[in-house]
Amino acid sequence: MIDIAIQRPPVSYRGRFAPSPSGLLHFGSLITALASYLDAKSQSGEWLVRIEDIDPPREMEGASQLILDTLFDFGLHWDGDVVYQSQQTKQYQDVLNQLLASNSAYTCQCTRAQIKALGGIYQGHCRDLNLPFINSALRVKNLLKINQFNDLIQGTSSGDKNLAAEDFIVLRRDGLFAYQLAVVIDDIAQGITHVIRGCDLLEPTVRQLTFIQQLGYQVPQYGHVPLAVTDQGYKLSKQNKAPAVDRKNPQKALFSALQFLGQQPPKSLVLSSLEELLTWAVSHWDINKVPKQQEIMIV
Repeated sequence: MIDIAIQRPPVSYRGRFAPSPSGLLHFGSLITALASYLDAKSQSGEWLVRIEDIDPPREMEGASQLILDTLFDFGLHWDGDVVYQSQQTKQYQDVLNQLLASNSAYTCQCTRAQIKALGGIYQGHCRDLNLPFINSALRVKNLLKINQFNDLIQGTSSGDKNLAAEDFIVLRRDGLFAYQLAVVIDDIAQGITHVIRGCDLLEPTVRQLTFIQQLGYQVPQYGHVPLAVTDQGYKLSKQNKAPAVDRKNPQKALFSALQFLGQQPPKSLVLSSLEELLTWAVSHWDINKVPKQQEIMIV
């Protein structure tokens, strides 16, 4: 087992919302935040917020605080302190050092273009070359190759077998910690038991399941809500410059998000207070009503 400092004792339910500060909170992000919040609170669990700020070139100045302010304005109040991935780098590096010391990771200098030329799947070319650390990424030796799991919303979900079998990157060539490393270590350290998030992260889940088990820890339960897409087929995202939600009228957006999630809120809730709307939403939350599809078009 790789030694990871557990920040909190285990509880029966601990969920989290983990936005990246690459833009403001839009309707697609609100859907995910609301679903994860309701699933936690409906089971008397804890709901944490973690800011995934380990990719500075993609970050928008001031976005972290604006996201937190928006969540607060929408009544989505988190438990405990907000965790910033940029402040967890020592723990990430400690894990990398342990992986290298146990011969569980190795240096790789293959480029995306080279991998694409070989069919798009990394074949382990550098695994036994003992390349220098300069200009190298670090890859984990994928021993379990998990490619299927039971999703709380989507049911049995399978990833591409070849992709799931890859030795995946945990430290990028530019020296930045990879998403797969940071998210797995943080989930372990925070004692996360349930991960409710968008279907854009359905595919990486098999790698996270593999990595968590190889590190020697219990995996969370995962549930993936549908993505909100435009009539042109684009998902609402910060990269696609989706407009921020209206912080002055949270009830309207929350009501629409509840409808999107299949919860069938009564029309009277549109005119109710924010507290009344969220109280109804928590007491009536039913994850089985969330549509079992990966995308839903919004008008």
